[in-house]
Amino acid sequence: MKAARVLPGADGGRLEIQDIPAPKPGPDEVLVRVRASGVNFGEIKYMREHRTGNPMTAGVEFAGEVVGVGDQVRGWREGDRVMGHGRGCHAQYVVAAPLALMPIPDDASWVDAAAFPNVFITAHDALVSNGELKAGDSVYINGASGGVGMAALMTAKALGARLAMVSSRSAEKLERLAAYGADVGIDTSREAQVEAIMAGTDGRGVDLIVDTIGGTVFEDNVRCLAVKGRLVNLARLGGGQFGRIDINLLWMNRLKLIGATFRTRTEAERLACIQACARDLLPHFREGRLRLPIDRTFRMDSIADAYAYIARSQHMGKIVLIAD
Repeated sequence: MKAARVLPGADGGRLEIQDIPAPKPGPDEVLVRVRASGVNFGEIKYMREHRTGNPMTAGVEFAGEVVGVGDQVRGWREGDRVMGHGRGCHAQYVVAAPLALMPIPDDASWVDAAAFPNVFITAHDALVSNGELKAGDSVYINGASGGVGMAALMTAKALGARLAMVSSRSAEKLERLAAYGADVGIDTSREAQVEAIMAGTDGRGVDLIVDTIGGTVFEDNVRCLAVKGRLVNLARLGGGQFGRIDINLLWMNRLKLIGATFRTRTEAERLACIQACARDLLPHFREGRLRLPIDRTFRMDSIADAYAYIARSQHMGKIVLIAD
């Protein structure tokens, strides 16, 4: 089968399309013929860090049909249309744990389905499992035009957030985000984050922040939180270091500062995240309320072009590979 492989190198990994043996499902696994797979910025980071070790197949989310079922698997059968989360998804076939799979609604395309798992699992984990989102909460999402940011915005509104504030350095992207549920857009190329959020919340601050930027905005994020506010950091596009935290503010406002990643999760924890997302968000996906816009699609042979495109951060929504 064809697979997009990351080959180790002293200066970082590089991509190469290779022919490798198709995987075979174990007794408790499902084999899926991949029709499309989502591309995520985190994959570029993994590739750049892959300096030693064995080649690995890229990709963390996919959509396709079941073509093989282990004899201990219950609930899935050949021909089922599924989307899922796992490793090695930029390939023609992938094996997955049954609990890593979710059914695709009849009206959803392979591309729409491939754009769902990773970003909505991540957004749900940030907002609900870590951020303790409740109906009526106010939420701020920075870097909101990327896949995870848009998924977090749409999820927050679907689950009853009263106020959704977002930021971007592009006025055009902020205008488009309003159509996906953003109540307030902050153009951080022209506006100060703290002042804008406080003005939008009558000086109270927000209940929950989903942060994908990190270092350059960390202090401002803490200052923007309401009493008992929660800050969930998912990425560090603005750096992994920050200056100071006012401990008095942390103490007086009883704040929670939370880091969330899949890198240190056990397999059981990862599957629990997938199942929690499926429980809360699949009904909204079926009804069409949680379908991300697709910025662009690429053939698998053009994955290097897809990575280069997403690295420029000019897209809005998801980038998806079409499997050959």
